[in-house]
Amino acid sequence: MLAVIRYTVPESQSQDFVKQGHTILDTFAGQPGYRRGRLARSVDEPNLWALVTEWEGAGFYRRALSAARMVMYPLMILMVNEPSAFEDVYILDAQGE
Repeated sequence: MLAVIRYTVPESQSQDFVKQGHTILDTFAGQPGYRRGRLARSVDEPNLWALVTEWEGAGFYRRALSAARMVMYPLMILMVNEPSAFEDVYILDAQGE
């Protein structure tokens, strides 16, 4: 399961956002069902960021959100209000991986 939370971050807040993003990913990494995560910035719109994580299932992700709510709280005002959980339909890895 893929989770994508997008944020609109003013340039003046980007360094603090990155630090908080690390804290959120560290918190997620300690939760059951966590597979991997990344913090990414749009190359076309530098104020648009994404916190992307992969989970063993939606239940794991939802429980992790509850566990991480206190570290996520400072960034909630920057979140883009849209669905964040996506079920894998088809996955194709690079050859040899």
